[in-house]
Amino acid sequence: MKPRLLEKFNKDVVPAMEQKFGIKNVMAVPRLQKIVINMGVGKATGDINILESAVKDMTAITGQKPIIRRSKKAISNFKLRESSPVGCKVTLRSVKMYEFLDRFVNVALPRIRDFNGVSRKSFDKGGNYTLGITDQTIFPEIQLDHVPAPQGMDISFVFNHGPQEQTEEVLTLLGMPFRKK
Repeated sequence: MKPRLLEKFNKDVVPAMEQKFGIKNVMAVPRLQKIVINMGVGKATGDINILESAVKDMTAITGQKPIIRRSKKAISNFKLRESSPVGCKVTLRSVKMYEFLDRFVNVALPRIRDFNGVSRKSFDKGGNYTLGITDQTIFPEIQLDHVPAPQGMDISFVFNHGPQEQTEEVLTLLGMPFRKK
């Protein structure tokens, strides 16, 4: 079964993008290539249980087991040794990517207190969008009883190509609630 947002992209977003920007070729429309979710756990250097909790939470949120990121070099001021675990990362593609985006936009973002929309200033030169979440408990898959401390995460939406205006329009048509201009 195809994800709901993938069908919406093919039926509604592609024709709207072709009409608005005068794109002649369907393959020239910017497409989501992957979603990368990164959770840095700096406190894991002192307590490995915090990292295990973060891995468990990210597995529940994404439906995919994250890889553990390790430090590349030692930094004595941060009590960090080389190759000690400092975070975890998941890369979502195709079906899981669209299902995560659907749950993120329609379920998780409305649960943020005093939510006015996400910033429009987080696009890079390639048209990719990155935003930060300060608390993982906005996702309904997380049980509040088992969270030792609130943990933030960075979510990057990577596009195959396209300027910022086009990728912003694709995300808007997929339901991303941007702040009003």
